[in-house]
Amino acid sequence: MKIGYARTSTTEQLAGLEAQVRDLWAAGCEKVFQEQVSGASTDRPQLAAALEHMRQGDVLMVMKPDRLARSTADLLGYVKAIQAKGCHLIVQSMGGQTLDTSNPTSKLMLTVLGAVAEFERDLMKERQAEGIAKAKAEGKYKGRKPTARNQTEAVRALEAQGISRTEIAKRLGISRTGVYRALGIVKD
Repeated sequence: MKIGYARTSTTEQLAGLEAQVRDLWAAGCEKVFQEQVSGASTDRPQLAAALEHMRQGDVLMVMKPDRLARSTADLLGYVKAIQAKGCHLIVQSMGGQTLDTSNPTSKLMLTVLGAVAEFERDLMKERQAEGIAKAKAEGKYKGRKPTARNQTEAVRALEAQGISRTEIAKRLGISRTGVYRALGIVKD
Protein backbone atom coordinates (compact mmCIF):
# COMPACT_ATOMS: atom_id res chain seq x y z
CA MET A 1 0.00 0.00 0.00
CA LYS A 2 1.27 3.49 -0.84
CA ILE A 3 0.73 5.90 2.04
CA GLY A 4 1.25 9.61 1.45
CA TYR A 5 2.35 12.26 3.92
CA ALA A 6 1.99 15.98 3.22
CA ARG A 7 3.04 18.83 5.50
CA THR A 8 3.37 22.58 5.49
CA SER A 9 4.66 24.68 8.35
CA THR A 10 1.85 27.20 8.61
CA THR A 11 -1.82 27.57 7.82
CA GLU A 12 -0.91 30.33 5.34
CA GLN A 13 0.66 27.66 3.11
CA LEU A 14 -2.66 26.02 2.26
CA ALA A 15 -2.00 26.02 -1.51
CA GLY A 16 1.29 24.16 -0.92
CA LEU A 17 -0.45 21.56 1.20
CA GLU A 18 -3.21 21.10 -1.37
CA ALA A 19 -0.61 20.67 -4.14
CA GLN A 20 1.24 18.00 -2.16
CA VAL A 21 -1.97 16.11 -1.43
CA ARG A 22 -3.03 16.30 -5.09
CA ASP A 23 0.38 15.05 -6.25
CA LEU A 24 0.40 12.19 -3.72
CA TRP A 25 -3.02 10.98 -4.91
CA ALA A 26 -1.83 11.28 -8.52
CA ALA A 27 1.26 9.19 -7.65
CA GLY A 28 -1.00 6.34 -6.59
CA CYS A 29 -1.28 6.77 -2.82
CA GLU A 30 -4.24 4.92 -1.35
CA LYS A 31 -4.25 6.94 1.87
CA VAL A 32 -2.83 10.42 2.52
CA PHE A 33 -2.06 11.92 5.91
CA GLN A 34 -1.67 15.70 6.06
CA GLU A 35 -0.95 18.38 8.62
CA GLN A 36 0.14 21.96 9.04
CA VAL A 37 2.85 22.01 11.67
CA SER A 38 6.48 23.05 11.82
CA GLY A 39 8.98 20.44 10.67
CA ALA A 40 10.98 21.23 13.79
CA SER A 41 8.04 20.21 15.98
CA THR A 42 8.27 16.87 17.71
CA ASP A 43 4.47 16.72 17.88
CA ARG A 44 3.32 15.68 14.43
CA PRO A 45 0.30 13.46 15.04
CA GLN A 46 -0.47 12.81 11.36
CA LEU A 47 3.09 11.64 10.68
CA ALA A 48 2.86 9.37 13.71
CA ALA A 49 -0.48 8.05 12.41
CA ALA A 50 1.01 7.43 8.94
CA LEU A 51 3.92 5.48 10.41
CA GLU A 52 1.59 3.53 12.69
CA HIS A 53 -0.67 2.69 9.73
CA MET A 54 2.21 1.13 7.76
CA ARG A 55 2.44 -2.64 7.43
CA GLN A 56 5.23 -4.77 5.99
CA GLY A 57 5.69 -4.07 2.29
CA ASP A 58 4.03 -0.64 2.43
CA VAL A 59 5.58 2.53 1.06
CA LEU A 60 5.57 5.97 2.67
CA MET A 61 5.63 8.64 -0.02
CA VAL A 62 6.48 12.32 0.41
CA MET A 63 6.98 14.95 -2.27
CA LYS A 64 10.24 16.38 -0.83
CA PRO A 65 12.56 15.24 1.97
CA ASP A 66 12.03 18.46 3.96
CA ARG A 67 8.33 17.60 4.28
CA LEU A 68 9.42 14.67 6.42
CA ALA A 69 12.39 16.05 8.40
CA ARG A 70 14.44 19.21 8.96
CA SER A 71 17.75 17.54 9.76
CA THR A 72 19.75 14.77 8.17
CA ALA A 73 19.74 12.85 11.45
CA ASP A 74 15.94 13.02 11.72
CA LEU A 75 15.52 12.07 8.05
CA LEU A 76 17.75 9.03 8.43
CA GLY A 77 15.98 8.14 11.68
CA TYR A 78 12.65 8.05 9.85
CA VAL A 79 14.16 5.96 7.05
CA LYS A 80 15.51 3.52 9.63
CA ALA A 81 12.14 3.30 11.44
CA ILE A 82 10.33 2.76 8.14
CA GLN A 83 12.77 0.04 7.08
CA ALA A 84 12.47 -1.65 10.48
CA LYS A 85 8.80 -2.21 9.65
CA GLY A 86 9.77 -3.90 6.36
CA CYS A 87 8.71 -0.82 4.40
CA HIS A 88 10.47 1.89 2.42
CA LEU A 89 10.30 5.59 1.67
CA ILE A 90 9.81 7.21 -1.72
CA VAL A 91 10.56 10.89 -2.27
CA GLN A 92 8.57 11.75 -5.36
CA SER A 93 9.53 15.10 -6.86
CA MET A 94 13.27 15.49 -7.00
CA GLY A 95 13.72 17.29 -10.31
CA GLY A 96 11.84 14.61 -12.18
CA GLN A 97 13.63 11.81 -10.32
CA THR A 98 12.19 9.55 -7.65
CA LEU A 99 14.27 8.45 -4.69
CA ASP A 100 13.33 5.04 -3.33
CA THR A 101 15.11 3.94 -0.15
CA SER A 102 14.79 0.30 -1.18
CA ASN A 103 18.03 0.77 -3.15
CA PRO A 104 21.45 1.94 -1.91
CA THR A 105 21.97 4.68 -4.51
CA SER A 106 18.74 6.44 -3.57
CA LYS A 107 19.61 6.14 0.13
CA LEU A 108 22.94 7.84 -0.57
CA MET A 109 21.27 10.59 -2.60
CA LEU A 110 18.64 11.14 0.09
CA THR A 111 21.38 11.50 2.72
CA VAL A 112 23.22 14.05 0.57
CA LEU A 113 20.03 15.99 -0.20
CA GLY A 114 19.08 15.96 3.49
CA ALA A 115 22.48 17.38 4.41
CA VAL A 116 22.21 20.09 1.74
CA ALA A 117 18.71 21.06 2.92
CA GLU A 118 19.91 21.23 6.53
CA PHE A 119 22.88 23.38 5.46
CA GLU A 120 20.58 25.68 3.49
CA ARG A 121 18.25 26.06 6.49
CA ASP A 122 21.18 26.86 8.79
CA LEU A 123 22.36 29.56 6.36
CA MET A 124 18.85 31.01 6.23
CA LYS A 125 18.65 31.14 10.04
CA GLU A 126 22.07 32.81 10.15
CA ARG A 127 20.99 35.49 7.65
CA GLN A 128 17.76 36.00 9.57
CA ALA A 129 19.66 36.49 12.83
CA GLU A 130 21.97 39.00 11.12
CA GLY A 131 18.96 40.91 9.79
CA ILE A 132 17.31 41.00 13.21
CA ALA A 133 20.53 42.20 14.85
CA LYS A 134 20.87 44.98 12.25
CA ALA A 135 17.23 46.02 12.68
CA LYS A 136 17.64 46.09 16.48
CA ALA A 137 20.79 48.21 16.17
CA GLU A 138 18.84 50.67 13.99
CA GLY A 139 15.90 50.68 16.41
CA LYS A 140 13.58 49.18 13.79
CA TYR A 141 13.02 45.72 15.27
CA LYS A 142 9.77 45.33 17.12
CA GLY A 143 9.63 41.55 17.33
CA ARG A 144 6.64 39.34 16.69
CA LYS A 145 3.28 40.84 17.58
CA PRO A 146 1.76 39.04 20.56
CA THR A 147 -1.14 36.91 19.41
CA ALA A 148 -2.76 36.09 22.74
CA ARG A 149 -2.84 39.69 23.97
CA ASN A 150 -4.69 40.71 20.83
CA GLN A 151 -7.43 38.28 21.84
CA THR A 152 -7.70 39.20 25.51
CA GLU A 153 -11.37 40.21 25.20
CA ALA A 154 -12.26 36.96 23.44
CA VAL A 155 -10.36 34.92 26.05
CA ARG A 156 -12.17 36.65 28.91
CA ALA A 157 -15.55 36.30 27.22
CA LEU A 158 -15.07 32.56 26.69
CA GLU A 159 -13.88 32.07 30.25
CA ALA A 160 -16.93 33.94 31.51
CA GLN A 161 -19.03 31.38 29.64
CA GLY A 162 -17.37 28.64 31.71
CA ILE A 163 -15.27 27.23 28.87
CA SER A 164 -12.06 25.50 29.97
CA ARG A 165 -8.76 27.22 29.34
CA THR A 166 -7.59 24.33 27.17
CA GLU A 167 -10.70 24.65 25.00
CA ILE A 168 -10.26 28.44 24.81
CA ALA A 169 -6.72 27.91 23.52
CA LYS A 170 -7.96 25.46 20.87
CA ARG A 171 -10.81 27.69 19.72
CA LEU A 172 -8.63 30.79 19.42
CA GLY A 173 -5.54 29.05 18.07
CA ILE A 174 -3.28 30.22 20.87
CA SER A 175 -1.27 28.39 23.52
CA ARG A 176 -2.61 27.67 27.00
CA THR A 177 0.15 29.92 28.34
CA GLY A 178 -1.23 32.66 26.07
CA VAL A 179 -4.67 32.15 27.63
CA TYR A 180 -3.16 32.51 31.10
CA ARG A 181 -1.31 35.67 30.00
CA ALA A 182 -4.51 37.16 28.58
CA LEU A 183 -6.23 36.45 31.88
CA GLY A 184 -3.38 38.08 33.79
CA ILE A 185 -2.48 34.83 35.58
CA VAL A 186 1.02 34.55 34.05
CA LYS A 187 3.28 37.58 33.78
CA ASP A 188 6.05 38.01 31.19
